[in-house]
Amino acid sequence: MTNDNAEWAEPAEPETSADEGGFPALAADNEGLRPLHPNYAKVIRVWALIIAVPILIVALIVEAAEVLFPGFVLLPVLLLLGLLVLRLPTRRYHARGYAMGDERLRVVRGLLFRSDAVVPFGRVQHIDLNRDPVERYYGLSTLTVHTAGSHNASVRLPGLLDEDARVMRETIRAHIGRESL
Repeated sequence: MTNDNAEWAEPAEPETSADEGGFPALAADNEGLRPLHPNYAKVIRVWALIIAVPILIVALIVEAAEVLFPGFVLLPVLLLLGLLVLRLPTRRYHARGYAMGDERLRVVRGLLFRSDAVVPFGRVQHIDLNRDPVERYYGLSTLTVHTAGSHNASVRLPGLLDEDARVMRETIRAHIGRESL
């Protein structure tokens, strides 16, 4: 297992002011957000490779069949797969972040379509921790927070160090316990 904890640091808490609804004024983009663990970029890259290999095999078969002139299929496929495996995981990693306050969790994600979800702990129904085989190898987990309501009723936060995800789950669970009393 690889843990790059030396280069992974928490940002300082941003100064926020409350709006009239009592919610903190959210800063633009990723200001004040904690980045995901650096191994998450590796996880995305491994999944991109898993997707890329069958596509490359099909392109090689088409090239070997000599249906079109040499390189007509293989070169564009290699360029696209290179972007998919080398560039996109890094961009997706940097496009995500989160902030956990005393009473809410904020999750920001997306390259083309930005999503900024704020989940008040009072609306949380239950919390899941998931680990696929690649995440397990890198020591990461995905925290899924399920809320009351039907529209966007769950928020996924991948790329957390397993220990951090467990602490976050217990913190949210303790808050839910206080609210239900």
